[in-house]
Amino acid sequence: MSGHRVLVDSSVWIDYFKSGNIPILDRMITEDLVCINELILTELSPFLEHKGRYDILENLLELEMIPLSIDWQLIQKYQLLNLQKGVNKVGIPDLIILQQVIHQRISLFSFDKHFKLMQDYLNFELIA
Repeated sequence: MSGHRVLVDSSVWIDYFKSGNIPILDRMITEDLVCINELILTELSPFLEHKGRYDILENLLELEMIPLSIDWQLIQKYQLLNLQKGVNKVGIPDLIILQQVIHQRISLFSFDKHFKLMQDYLNFELIA
């Protein structure tokens, strides 16, 4: 993982905001490995703004922003594969994130169980 970008999913950020204690995330932030995308930012920012946590939002906006390029046919292929493997109820946002980490060859840090299940048959690095 050294020197490799890591896309941190909203599931990790939410836990981090609540507990403030995810040592591996602290280390990745210190080593400047963490990146974000507009999808994850969009999941987090309304709540942060509502709670007046502009300080956290400003810090998130300072992270490297990985541009999204959505391949809808590939997203459909991943969802079909999920259904064939018995992995149900994977949301489109998670499939977009999956497509991005595979395409961009970056790691994903997530606590979402769907990513752990998909890792069994799709090639991507998951930190959980």
